[in-house]
Amino acid sequence: MSATIHFSRPAGHTALVEIDAPPSNALGRELRRAFLSHLDTIEQDDAIRAVVVTGRGKSFCSGDDLKEREAARSGGEDPALSFAALLARIENLRIPVIAAINGWAVGGGLELTLCCDIRIAAADAQFVCAAVNVGLIASAYRLPRLIGVGPAKHMLLTGSPFDAAVVERFGLVTEVVPPEKLRDASLALADRIATRAPLSVEATKRVAGKAIDLDADEAAHALAEEFQTLVKSADHAEALAAFREKRPPHFRRH
Repeated sequence: MSATIHFSRPAGHTALVEIDAPPSNALGRELRRAFLSHLDTIEQDDAIRAVVVTGRGKSFCSGDDLKEREAARSGGEDPALSFAALLARIENLRIPVIAAINGWAVGGGLELTLCCDIRIAAADAQFVCAAVNVGLIASAYRLPRLIGVGPAKHMLLTGSPFDAAVVERFGLVTEVVPPEKLRDASLALADRIATRAPLSVEATKRVAGKAIDLDADEAAHALAEEFQTLVKSADHAEALAAFREKRPPHFRRH
């Protein structure tokens, strides 16, 4: 069976991206290109308002293809550069990205989860900061910012597997569900986000994503800028009208 990235539209405003590269869902060079192509499609389609990323089989993602990395040591293209570009693309996507972690999230696969906005895990998922196991460094920036320095160092410096219950306590994931319910739970969350005011969701993601780096004045300025745009939007007017008329709002992203 050939490795591929599946792209689908389970609901009108949500997209689903599934990594399918048995046995561990490593993201080799061609899969990274395919993934980026799907992200371009998502970015250009204003009707898509939330996306779920998951893996097929027993793994979420194991990161880089180690065979390609070994080849790079002999003078080939360094896969770390294109993998980093994929992570940045996911992190900076216009719309919210939900990681539905269905199994092993190892090394670059764990880093992939960190680039998503929200993480939901199956109860049998396992998380490994594997860089110290293979003589490299990874996740030492994003992970401490997400869960705090102490828990992050515990994961980063040991290279040990951590189960879903532990990383939920750390704050790495916000929900743990039975494996058979992961897909429905993640798509339901994506659908909930997709039914909120789209411009507001995108603005909130932008500000929340950089909030930790802003002082109070910078944060106030960023919020004021976004607010001034949103308060004039047709979607805000629609929300007020829907409230007055006691009906659901119909947002159109303008």
